Amino acid sequence: MRIGIDCRTILNVSGGERAGIGHYTYYLVKNLLAVDKKNEYILFFDSRFKGFEEFKKYHNATINFFPLYQYKKFLPIIYSQIIVSAVLNKADLDIFHSPANIIPLYYHKKSIITVHDLGIYKYPEFFPKKAFNRQPFSTKVLVPNSMKKASKIIAVSKNTKKDIIEEFKIPEEKIEIVPEGVLDNGETCSRISNFSDLAKKYGLQDNFILFIGTIEPRKNIVNIIKAFRNLCLAYGSPLREYQLVIAGSQGWSDQPVYKAIADANASILGIKEKRNGTERRQHISSMAKKKLSAERRSGLERRQNQPVKYIGYVSHDEKMALLCQAKCFVFPSFYEGFGLPVLEAMNLGVPVITSNISSLPEITGSDGALLVDPHKESEITEALQRLITDKSLRESLIIAGREKSKSFSWFKCARETLAVYNSLK
Repeated sequence: MRIGIDCRTILNVSGGERAGIGHYTYYLVKNLLAVDKKNEYILFFDSRFKGFEEFKKYHNATINFFPLYQYKKFLPIIYSQIIVSAVLNKADLDIFHSPANIIPLYYHKKSIITVHDLGIYKYPEFFPKKAFNRQPFSTKVLVPNSMKKASKIIAVSKNTKKDIIEEFKIPEEKIEIVPEGVLDNGETCSRISNFSDLAKKYGLQDNFILFIGTIEPRKNIVNIIKAFRNLCLAYGSPLREYQLVIAGSQGWSDQPVYKAIADANASILGIKEKRNGTERRQHISSMAKKKLSAERRSGLERRQNQPVKYIGYVSHDEKMALLCQAKCFVFPSFYEGFGLPVLEAMNLGVPVITSNISSLPEITGSDGALLVDPHKESEITEALQRLITDKSLRESLIIAGREKSKSFSWFKCARETLAVYNSLK
């Protein structure tokens, strides 16, 4: 068969751009080309992508480019629907696979889409209103049309399949569940020998709890901060020797998170005066530092000035290093289509606290992580307390999490995706 795959979401993996759909597409394609020597793969890119040489080494892969990408911003619908459809039709494909859940309107041959996340439909309150205003053609026309037109739909989790059926009334038999994979990091942590440079760069202390994700309401970061603050303020709390590290790019409606960070740091350090917006971003004002007693200042220095530390976007290698060093990974998101960060943490032997809703329990099972109701701050607080103080619990979560992560691999994802292709022969 001639199988076409839209690879435009793949950007620069070697440069650290390994998130989202691009991450999925990159590792799916690499493993498909390795596992399947019978079918011919036509990989479609646009002029932004410069790393296609990596794929040319496979004898069963052909690289095609969608033309005129530079004009897309002037004529987006004409480009994405008419020009792309024309190129796909000319390629004479047996199957076209769109990993980004959209099939061009004027392409009518056999096709497959992968659906990662229907959060924008299920929980619109977690997305900026401009996402709907700016993309009504996509959310109201393209995605529903693609769901109906696709020969098969790949859902990355049982929860995503359920959402597809509920939201779009798609027949259950049309949807196949193929989970994403995780890189077999194996000895990754043992190879990260010099964490001190990263700690110095970001002002980290030895003991820290980690969150990684975009700074946005859906990730429930404010409740993480409040739970950490509550424990730090408790008399004799072991968390007073810990730091909460928040890593991730800035998203939308992120100001409540920065305010929560500033307020938590002020409470933990005993700072009472008000701070302006700039000082909140810095988490502590210079005036407040001067007023601290010598004892407080020494405690502040031990904590690298900030009990709750936002360090911004980190590269893939930095993310791996942070996970390896973290005492705990906390990710009580309100909604996830899959939840790759949780899987990565489990694979690296990091004990995890995550949500008991959406797709996350599918990844962790009942014993691979501490599951909490993300709407209940008290449950996050209790889980943090248990995990930090109970050594046997940490050890059992590490063992169970690693074992559970073994059931997710990109090789398995590729084999199961190939089975979906073969079902359309």
